Amino acid sequence: MRNALGGIDTVLLLGGRSEIGLAIVERLVRDGARRVMLAARGGTAPAEDIERLERLGAEVHLADFDAARPETHVTLIEEAAAKLGDLDVVIPAFGVLGSQAVYDEDPVVAARDVAVNFGGHVSAGLAAARSLREQGHGTLIVLSSVAGVRVRRANFVYGSAKAGLDGFAQGLADSLHGSGARVVVVRPGFVIGRMTRGMTPAPMSVTVDAVADAVIDALRSRRRTVWVPARLGPVFALMRILPRAIWRRLPR
Repeated sequence: MRNALGGIDTVLLLGGRSEIGLAIVERLVRDGARRVMLAARGGTAPAEDIERLERLGAEVHLADFDAARPETHVTLIEEAAAKLGDLDVVIPAFGVLGSQAVYDEDPVVAARDVAVNFGGHVSAGLAAARSLREQGHGTLIVLSSVAGVRVRRANFVYGSAKAGLDGFAQGLADSLHGSGARVVVVRPGFVIGRMTRGMTPAPMSVTVDAVADAVIDALRSRRRTVWVPARLGPVFALMRILPRAIWRRLPR
């Protein structure tokens, strides 16, 4: 429930060990959020992250969350609302980057990871949206990717899941129109962080902090779509219309 000054008071992070998710939560706590739930597999989160949030004044709760078990997601959202009160911000920040080479050799692994990267977000997103709609307020932050704006052959399994997620988020945002709740779709480029360690950064790469800062700016300005960095928006407006014969020849 928003505090007496209308600021964000409660935050639910699905994927409680996510580097980007925790960076967003920390900024929200610095801005005044006081009740936080970190939901992750096994119901644990790094002690140093919990301690940092507590030092900043947050009351931190932990919960067990498994993106691969959609049958548990409604109950998890209900548990969060019971402990925190109305949910001001919900951040699903879970996923598997995977390897296209591995997926090419093992379709079962590919299907499993897509079930997390897309299916898990569908079930968690719908459960969260229902709660926000019933409250009449709240924001769902969907961490999409430019990888889903136009899918590249170098990572087309991951990219196709992100494309599905991006479309789902836009449709969900439309379904919430007029309810008081909203969806913010965040489309970062290559993010330099734990998930991409050892990989060669792509052009216009960004840091975890840059993504978190952009999310906070969007919450303050009530923007619905965020490109990180912002110049990726016009770049991908052109990428979308690039002939396929040229697109497929781009460097892997």
